[in-house]
Amino acid sequence: MTLDRRLIAEALGTFSLLATVVGSGIMAERLADGNVAVALLGNTIPTGAILVVLITVFGPISGAHFNPAVTLCFALRREIAVREASLYAVVQVVGGIAGVFAAHVMFEHPMFDPSTTARTGLGQWTGEFVATFGLIGTILACLKARPTAVPMAVGLYITAAYWFTSSTSFANPAVTIARGFSDTFAGIAPADVAAFIGVQLVAAVLATGFFAWLLKDA
Repeated sequence: MTLDRRLIAEALGTFSLLATVVGSGIMAERLADGNVAVALLGNTIPTGAILVVLITVFGPISGAHFNPAVTLCFALRREIAVREASLYAVVQVVGGIAGVFAAHVMFEHPMFDPSTTARTGLGQWTGEFVATFGLIGTILACLKARPTAVPMAVGLYITAAYWFTSSTSFANPAVTIARGFSDTFAGIAPADVAAFIGVQLVAAVLATGFFAWLLKDA
C-alpha cells in the first residue's frame, strides 16, 4: 500500500476509535442514571467491539496501529521506517482529536471542552504500564501464533483491561491526548496526559524487548 493510503487508514481508524470511546461514554453516562459501573460497561463494550472491526478492516492497509505505542514497537522491530512511524503518530493524534470533536457534535456537547477529570498517581500510572505492556504482548504473541486472531484478541484484551486496570486502560498516547479534549465520562485532565504517555511509551519499549526474547525461536 502507498504511504498516503496507509496514513489515511491510520487517521480514519483512530478517528473512529475515539468517536466510539467518547461517544459511547457520553451515551452510557446519560443512560446509566448515575450508576458508574453501568456507565463503564456501556463504554467498554463498544470500545472492544470497534477495535475488532477497525483492525479487521484497516489491518491489510496500514497494519491498523491506531496507537503511537504500537507504532513505536514496530519501529523498534524495524518493521516500519522511523520517518513513516513519525507520520503514523502524527495522523493518529490528529485523527483521534477529530474523532473526539465529532462525538461532541453528535451529542450536542461543546466541541472544544478540555477535561477536568484527574487521573494521576502511582496506582493510575501502574495501571497504564500494565495495560500497555499487556497490549503489546497480546499483539506480538498473536502475530507469531495466530495472526488472524489479532483483531479479536486486541478487542477482548482492551475490553478486559477496562476493568482490571485502575486507569481503565488508555494504553495509547493518541487516545490519551484526544481524551484530554473531552470533559466527559472518558476524559482525562490535560495536566495528567504527559505522565500517562510517558508510562505508556516506557511500557511499549520494555514489552517489545521482553516479547522479542520470549517469542524468539530456540
